[in-house]
Amino acid sequence: MTLARQWLLNDHPRGRPIEDNDLKLVETRLNAPAPGQMLLRTLYLGFDPAQKGWMENVADYVAPMAIGDVMRGSAILEVIESNGGRFPVGELVAGTSVWSDYVVHDGEGLTLCEPELPPTAMLSILGTTGMTAWCGLFKIGKPVPGDVVLVSGAAGATGSIVGQLAKIAGCKVIGIAGGAEKCAWLCEEAGYDHAIDYKAGPIRSQIKELAPGGVNVIFDNVGGKILNDMLGQIATHARVVICGGISRYETGTLPAGPENYFNLVFRRATMTGFIVIDWNAEFPAIRKRMVSLINEGRLAYREDIQQGFEAAPATLQRLFSGANRGKQLLKL
Repeated sequence: MTLARQWLLNDHPRGRPIEDNDLKLVETRLNAPAPGQMLLRTLYLGFDPAQKGWMENVADYVAPMAIGDVMRGSAILEVIESNGGRFPVGELVAGTSVWSDYVVHDGEGLTLCEPELPPTAMLSILGTTGMTAWCGLFKIGKPVPGDVVLVSGAAGATGSIVGQLAKIAGCKVIGIAGGAEKCAWLCEEAGYDHAIDYKAGPIRSQIKELAPGGVNVIFDNVGGKILNDMLGQIATHARVVICGGISRYETGTLPAGPENYFNLVFRRATMTGFIVIDWNAEFPAIRKRMVSLINEGRLAYREDIQQGFEAAPATLQRLFSGANRGKQLLKL
């Protein structure tokens, strides 16, 4: 048997921020791998805002989490023992796992790490983050050269990739982020044409100034008032991509519907939500394209790597305070 440390769900953080006692650290003994299984050692954990929805049990596209369940998440893992499992000993794999420093796994949902990039890329630009940016922008936003693309939460792990992909597609790209530092990073490193600091004052007039002809594609990670302000400046036949709702994660309640929603009628526009797993079969091909863009120097990404398994709950909370810079990861 293998002694494993695990973080268990201890409470549902509904209607409030995540608190330290919402997760509980325990030790448990894992049975030896059965035929077809492997023993994996967790090297890195990845963090996404959607995990709060899993903890709350408001995200119905995944199985509900009960008190006492091992917290779910993405991970980079090393195969250290195999009983006829899918991957040989020594391989690094990535995918959906749990917050446990050792895992017995059959390999379902895991894939080999991309050899041309550091393994952590499988949790950031080649993982759900990058796939969300690509699929949301190109499958729903459908930008064409010359379009104006407006991204909220633009300095986040997903938003920063969306902007770069839109630039590669020949678009003018405007980002909305919180703070001068993040806005400077968007323009100086992430390739955005313009950045709007929502902490510095009202943003609707700034959107109108930067996009006087209207916005063709909105990629929204925030919701609430910011979405309302963006809808006020859409162009005819605009496409509004609803990816996330950072504005509701701390309260657990849905924000009021945007007052400017009727602009969808006036501008004959569309607003569409999505779950990235709908294009799961296309991920390998998308990853190959992204690797090429990275190697060509046309696509950059950054990662915020915290240290130590004990810091997992605090690392998740960084997403909701805006402390992270790039994809939030934890090295065990």
